[in-house]
Amino acid sequence: MEIHIIIIVVCVILSAYFSATETAFSTFNRIRIKNMAEKGNKKAALVLKLADNYDSLISTILIGNNIVNILASAMGTLLFAKLIVNQDLAATVSTAVLTVVILVFGEISPKTMAKNSPESFVLFSAPIINFLYIILTPFNLIFRGWQKLLAKLFKKEDDQGMTEEELISIIEEAEEDGDIDKEESDLIKSAIEFGDLEVGDIFTPRIDVTGLPKDATKETVAKTFAESGYSRLPVYEGDIDNIVGILYYKDFYTTAYKTSVSLDEIIKPVIFVAKTQPVNELMKELQEKQLHMAIVTDEFGSTAGIVTLEDILEEIVGEIWDEHDEIVEEIKELGEKEYIVSGKANTEKLFSLFDIDTEEEIEAVTVGGWAMEVLGKIPEVGDSFEEYGLAVEVVEMDGRRVENVHVTDVRASEDEEDSEDDESEVSEE
Repeated sequence: MEIHIIIIVVCVILSAYFSATETAFSTFNRIRIKNMAEKGNKKAALVLKLADNYDSLISTILIGNNIVNILASAMGTLLFAKLIVNQDLAATVSTAVLTVVILVFGEISPKTMAKNSPESFVLFSAPIINFLYIILTPFNLIFRGWQKLLAKLFKKEDDQGMTEEELISIIEEAEEDGDIDKEESDLIKSAIEFGDLEVGDIFTPRIDVTGLPKDATKETVAKTFAESGYSRLPVYEGDIDNIVGILYYKDFYTTAYKTSVSLDEIIKPVIFVAKTQPVNELMKELQEKQLHMAIVTDEFGSTAGIVTLEDILEEIVGEIWDEHDEIVEEIKELGEKEYIVSGKANTEKLFSLFDIDTEEEIEAVTVGGWAMEVLGKIPEVGDSFEEYGLAVEVVEMDGRRVENVHVTDVRASEDEEDSEDDESEVSEE
C-alpha cells in the first residue's frame, strides 16, 4: 500500500513539472532569454534551442505528462481496491480523488506558478526536459510524421504573420508589465504605425508656408530668414503655385549675400509629391536625393503645402525643437476633460487623447480644418458644435484660420443625464 502512495505522489510531482514546463515555454519572454544567452548563459541558449523545436518539445511534454497521469490513475485504482471491498465503488472513488488531486496539484497550481515567473522556470527546466527530449526522440519522429499527414489532410491557409494591431497590443502589454516605459512604448508604436502614414497626414499647409519670390532683394531674403527662423525657404516665380527651388540659409550667406551671385544660381532643386504618397517612400526619396524638403501638390497641381524631413522624423520620435523654434503647446489642459487645442493640431492626436474611434472618415487633417468641415463655413469666434461627445468652441481666429478652440468632453455628463432620466422614468412607473 505504501508503494502505491509513493508512486502516486511521484507521478503527481512529475505531472506538475510537465504542466509548469508547458506553460513556461509558452509564455516566457524570448527577448529577455536571448539577451541572457548572448551574455553567455548556457541554460538560456538551451531554452532557445528547445523553443525553436516547439512542436517536438510539446510532444515530449505531453507524452511525459500523459504517462505519469495514467500511471497515477492506475496506482490509485489499485490502492482503493485494497481499501474498499466493492470494486465498482473503489473505481469510482479512485477516479474522483485522483481527478481532483491531479487537477489541483498537477495542473492548475503549477501552471499558475509557472505563468508568474516563466523565465525562471524555463531556465530550471531546460536541462531536464532536454534529457527527456533526447530519450523520446523516436516517439517525436513518429508524432512529427503524423502531424505532417494531418497538415496535408486539413491544409490551412498560409500564415499571414502578426498583424500591426497584434504587435501594438504586445507593446502595450509590455508597457503595462513594466518591461518598457511609456516613452519607449510610444517610440516603438510610432515606428510601427509609420508605414500607414501619408504625406497628407503630416505636411504643413499652404497658408503656413513662408516663401520667397525669385526676384527678391538680398535685404528681403535676409529679413525673411531672420523673421521666420527657418534654414530653408521655398522660392517661387510669379506666385506660390510655381515653386522653382529651395534656398538654403548657409548658401545664401556664404555665396550670395556679399557677392553678385543671384538666387537663381544657388537654389537647390525641388521635388513634388502628392498628399497620398506614403511617408516612408518619401523619406527614402529625400535620403536618396539628399534633400530636406518636398512640395506637396493638390489634385489640380497647385501648391498644397510643404513637407520636410523634420516633419517625417517627428512622427517617429516626437516634436523636435531647435533654437529658432517657438515652443507651442498644441493641446493645453485647463481642467478635468477640458482643453485649449491649437487649430494646427492633428485630428488623430485629438481623438486619441479622448480615446475616440471615429466611425466615418474625416477629410480634415487639422482641428481647424475639422471645425470648418463641421460648421460648413469659415468659423468665427464663438461658433460651436458638438461631435463624438466633444463640445468644441472657436475661441481665437487668425484671419480666416482657426487659431485655437476650446474642447470639453461631455460624454460623461450625457451618460449621467441619461441615467437620471431612466431613474425618473422608473420612479414614475
